[in-house]
Amino acid sequence: MRRELGILAALVVALAGCAAQQKAPAGDGSAAGVTDTTIKVGGVLTKTSASGYSTKDAEIGAKARFGRANAEGGVNGRTIEFVGAEDDGQDAAKGDAAAKKLVQKDQVFAVLPVHAPNFGGAAFLEQQGVPWFGWATGPQWCGTRTGFGYNGCLAPKPGAGSQTWWGRQMADLLGGAQGKTVYVQTTDSSGSKYGGKTISQSFEAAGFTLTGLNSALPAAAPPPDWLPYVNKIMTSNAGRPPDIVVSIIAGTKFNVGLYAALKKAGYKGALSDATSYDVAILKDPATAQAMEGVIAAPMFEPFESTAPEIAQLRADVEKVAPGTPLTQHLAIGYWAADIFLDMVKKAGKELTRQKLLDIGNGSYLYENAGFGRIQYPKDHNEPNGCGALVKLEGGAFQVAKNMKCFDNVPLK
Repeated sequence: MRRELGILAALVVALAGCAAQQKAPAGDGSAAGVTDTTIKVGGVLTKTSASGYSTKDAEIGAKARFGRANAEGGVNGRTIEFVGAEDDGQDAAKGDAAAKKLVQKDQVFAVLPVHAPNFGGAAFLEQQGVPWFGWATGPQWCGTRTGFGYNGCLAPKPGAGSQTWWGRQMADLLGGAQGKTVYVQTTDSSGSKYGGKTISQSFEAAGFTLTGLNSALPAAAPPPDWLPYVNKIMTSNAGRPPDIVVSIIAGTKFNVGLYAALKKAGYKGALSDATSYDVAILKDPATAQAMEGVIAAPMFEPFESTAPEIAQLRADVEKVAPGTPLTQHLAIGYWAADIFLDMVKKAGKELTRQKLLDIGNGSYLYENAGFGRIQYPKDHNEPNGCGALVKLEGGAFQVAKNMKCFDNVPLK
C-alpha cells in the first residue's frame, strides 16, 4: 500500500510540474533579468580586433547614462544592473556566443549596447524575443522586431527609405549643390559597398552630380600604392577633380592614406567620411595633418555643441569615468542606453520582454536633441534620417552643422 501511495504522490508532483510548465509560454523567459527592483542588461562590443578597430568606449557611454538613471531612482522603481559588455573580436561566431552567454547564463533582460560591425547574435536574439539596442550599421539590424538601432536601419532594401541628411547637410555647408560634384570611395566589403550605394544616392538627392563610385579598394589592409585610386578620383569629373570626395571606409589608417595621397596630388576639394570624428587623431601630429580639413558626419549632436543634452552627456560621463575622452563609440553607447530607458519607462511597471517589444513596435516615437528622432516600427527598415557635420581645423574639431533630421527617399 505504501508503495502505491508513493507512486501516486510522485505522479501528482509530476503532473503538477507539467501543469506549471504549460501555464508559461514555451521558451518564454519574458521576466528574465527583471526583479521588483532591478533590470539586468549587458552588451556586445568589438573591444579587440586584428585590424585594431575597437568600439570599447560604448561601454563607458552606457554606464554613464545608466548611472544617471540609477541616481534618479531608476525607471518605474527599478535600477539598471549593467553587467558590462562581451568582446566579439569582430568575429560573427564569437558575437553569437556572446549573445547566448548573456541571455542563457547571465539571464539579462535585454542586450545593449550592441556595437559590433560583424555582430553574429542577431538571429539568436530575434528567435528568443530578446530586445537589443545599439548602432545599426549592418543588415542584421534591418527587418527585425527585436533590434533597435538608435539610428534606425542603415541597410534598407530597394524601395524602402534611404537617408538624405549627409548630402543635404553638405549642400547647406557649401552654399548649395547646384553644379557641384561628388566621388564616393569604398572598400570591397559588403557593408562598405552597400554604404557607398546609399550615400551616393544621398548626395544625388541633395542635388550633387556623382562622378564615380569605386568599390575596388581591398578591405583587409590599406594598399601599398594609393596612386591608382587617386588618379581615378582626380580625373573623374571630365578630367578634373570632383568638389567632394566621400570615403566609406572603416578605419583611420585607410582614410589617412587616401587623404594624404590626394593632398600630395594637389586635391583642394572637400573630404568627408563617417568615422574621422575621433580624438585619437589629434594625438598624432602626422595623422592630424593628413586629416586636416576633413568633414566628418556623426549621427548625433557633436560634443562641441552648446546644446543642454550634450552638456548633460559630458557631465554624466565625467561622473562615472573622470577625464575620459569623448568618442563616437561612447556616444553610441550613451544614446542606445537612453532609448532603452525611454522604452522601459513607457512600458510601465509590469515589465516583460514582450511588453517592451509591443511598446517599441507600436508606433513608438522618441525625440532628443542629442541624436534626433527614432520611430518604430518604421525605422526597422530605414535610417532615422538625422546627422551633423564637424570639421577638423587647426588640430581641433569644430561644429560645421548642428544635428538635423531630413526625410528619407526611396532607395533605388
